Amino acid sequence: MGAMELFDLTGKVAIVTGSTKGIGRAMAQGLAEAGANVVISSRKQELCDEVAAEVAAATGKETLGLACHVGDWEGIPGFVDAVVDRFGKIDVLVNNAGINPAPTTVSEMSLEYWRKLFNVNLEGPLRMSQQVAPVMRDNGGGSIVNIVTMAAYSGGPNVCAYGSSKAALINLTKSMSQEWAPWNVRVNALCPGPFMTEMVAGAERVREGFIDMIANGTLMKRVADASEIVGPVLYLASDASSYVTGDEISVSGGMQK
Repeated sequence: MGAMELFDLTGKVAIVTGSTKGIGRAMAQGLAEAGANVVISSRKQELCDEVAAEVAAATGKETLGLACHVGDWEGIPGFVDAVVDRFGKIDVLVNNAGINPAPTTVSEMSLEYWRKLFNVNLEGPLRMSQQVAPVMRDNGGGSIVNIVTMAAYSGGPNVCAYGSSKAALINLTKSMSQEWAPWNVRVNALCPGPFMTEMVAGAERVREGFIDMIANGTLMKRVADASEIVGPVLYLASDASSYVTGDEISVSGGMQK
């Protein structure tokens, strides 16, 4: 198989949760450009439809906009069934949807806030993967990519719930990979550093100098463009990483784990 063929996703079906903006949208379009039919998903159906139409127009691939709140444990099976009804299979799942709505210190942490973050950031990927992995198994295998964060390694006074939920997701990634390897379902994690997203831009508006501060935490001294996540996710989603599972790859400009 040639080098370009390894990354070819023609005929594959990929779900990207949280894919109507930021790195989620970049990953969805990147997977479509590599040949995949892509499911665009976030909480708002109208926005899912809008982005799905944009990706289809840009890539010529078939897309499906389908709303799903990954914190809704009972709602996820119906979402997965709808994808299978439309495409007949699922080859790639990117668990990207996550929240960190208002950075909170350890001292100020409430049980409600803690549970909300774990519900979306950890239980969501667990439930989605539970439902998708058997579909992959029955179709010969697949790839699950969990989007984590470098904060999972370093922690921090204002990201304790966010970092803890993502650290748990790394551990869950390893457990999934061990359990589902006999199904030919590979499970890996991507750990982004600072990317230019709406959340980062908003933080800069509130706190001038925020972007420079997070850029200085990287060896490359910059914040990444959303498009820079595409290569790493395409690697893990495709046959280019056919012998890679249970691993986590940082995309962080050289931040230390």
